[in-house]
Amino acid sequence: MTDASRRAALPWLVVAGVLLAALSLRGPILAVTPVLRDIESDLGIGSAAAGLMTTAPVLMFALLTPLAALVIRRAGAESALLASLIGVLLGTMIRGLPGFAWMVAGMLVIGAAVTIGNVVIPVIIRRDVPPAHVGMVTAGYAATLNVGSLLTALLTAPLAEVIGWSWALLAWSVITVAGILLWSAHMRRSGREDRYSGMPVRRSEAGAPGMDLDPQTITGPVPTVIGRRPSWLRRPVTWLLVGAFAGQTTIYYGLSTWLPTFAAEELGLAPAAAGAVSSVYQGVGIVGAFVVPLLTRFAPRGVAPAAICASWLVLAVGLLVAPQLLWVWLAVGAIGHSGGFVVIFGALVGVARSDGEAAGMSALVQGGGYAMAALAGPGFGAMFELTGGWTAPLTTVLVVSIAYCILLALAFVAAVRASPGS
Repeated sequence: MTDASRRAALPWLVVAGVLLAALSLRGPILAVTPVLRDIESDLGIGSAAAGLMTTAPVLMFALLTPLAALVIRRAGAESALLASLIGVLLGTMIRGLPGFAWMVAGMLVIGAAVTIGNVVIPVIIRRDVPPAHVGMVTAGYAATLNVGSLLTALLTAPLAEVIGWSWALLAWSVITVAGILLWSAHMRRSGREDRYSGMPVRRSEAGAPGMDLDPQTITGPVPTVIGRRPSWLRRPVTWLLVGAFAGQTTIYYGLSTWLPTFAAEELGLAPAAAGAVSSVYQGVGIVGAFVVPLLTRFAPRGVAPAAICASWLVLAVGLLVAPQLLWVWLAVGAIGHSGGFVVIFGALVGVARSDGEAAGMSALVQGGGYAMAALAGPGFGAMFELTGGWTAPLTTVLVVSIAYCILLALAFVAAVRASPGS
């Protein structure tokens, strides 16, 4: 094989390791959602406290993004991803200890570990995957995140009926162990560890380092290092993107936390059936991860953001007006949650004036967005406790969806005006 062929060949072991690792970067967080009522009953906690199960890791996304980048710079990309998987495994074991405090502590550890994985996987993709395949592998990575969520939403409740919810949550550690073994095999085979310099580095054919930012390779969550010249803080488009991403993540994590419970209580479904219906939200997102990038590339500029806004609004109105058609609204809304990342971060890249500015804006957008999303799970649970029903939380989803659409539209217009040739 020639040198050019080697550079163009897809590193299958790296890709397999990344995709298997991705199964552990969302699944363990959402695994608790199909059994939240069981957890509440057994631990004697309320709905607001139960919402902390998904809030704790999301809060780690917001707080630890800059620190994760520093860890990767010092440890190297391969070691950082291995540490991320080991951390997820450790957090899953801690979460299995008796008591609510241990559950929260385990979720915090899982969140911290996942944050490192969120940062480093796109770095590995950009560094090790040939440019012609980066978009495909990145879309596969985004889809696999949804696969992990799909599996846990679909199978946790049936497992819990057989072995109990605590052991059912522990059972998902099998996937994490498989990821650890495969990535360890890759590290032994490669026999090297590249240092991470704070931005993804790709070698040109001449061997000189070169960097190129592709919207699909920094779609969320892909935190990066904060730049030293924050002039972008004074630009309105930055804050519009922060608000849009906050709306996106708030709706996603708020709904993901309570969908199985909502399906069981509103539609009278058994826990396993409720988990199966709510899994549609994650499953169709796999398709959306590929469809929206195609719209972004081949359709007129405004089609993708318009489609995403429409999907969120249809979901919110449908849940309020006709909850019995839950699976239909979830299938439509899944396009919004999987494709919104591409549009938001594609707009970010379009308005950034330098690589450093793109990095700083990305960190701010994600940090602010996940900080808001951390309130969604317990917030929706508290609304349910106060009102005794789901109307208030679902109305909040509709209000946030409208605000999201306004912010996204304004951000998109600003991005178009700021782009070259406009």
